[in-house]
Amino acid sequence: MIDLDAAGVPVSPDEDSVETYATFEENALAKARYYFERTNRASVADDSGLSVDALGGAPGVFSKRWSGRRDLSGQALDDENNRLLIERLSGVSDRSARYVCAAAFADANGELVECGEVVGRILEVAHGNNGFGYDPFFYSVELGRTFGEASREEKERVSHRGRAFRRLLSRIR
Repeated sequence: MIDLDAAGVPVSPDEDSVETYATFEENALAKARYYFERTNRASVADDSGLSVDALGGAPGVFSKRWSGRRDLSGQALDDENNRLLIERLSGVSDRSARYVCAAAFADANGELVECGEVVGRILEVAHGNNGFGYDPFFYSVELGRTFGEASREEKERVSHRGRAFRRLLSRIR
């Protein structure tokens, strides 16, 4: 398996227009198709995000761009998305949430999509400095701590992305 750099695929502004669908599955498939068409090689891609029950599944497929702050990136964007999340959940008692990932595969013979998720809840205060995005606020029921407190190995064991890709790889084989 090789990454896009090794495949000789330069970053293109067109990539931003690929992820326009309403579901993680559709976005992951769109990206896998896009890269398969550009490289003529079997391609895998994913789409993932946070789904909060009290927010009707938001931020969902807009997790990275939820705050609408196109002028921010990296930690500054994560901070703004988290600020908005905590603001929207102010006074809400049911903070049930889940991380969701759809992993997709596309080649000349067809397409596959598998999903994975991890269940938890959103805390009012961040805990831990590991991970990225919403991780310091996402308390994993399985781990008994936030993804921000978990080691990389612990997170990989239960993560939505790991589960989706393990399922996808078992189907490809």
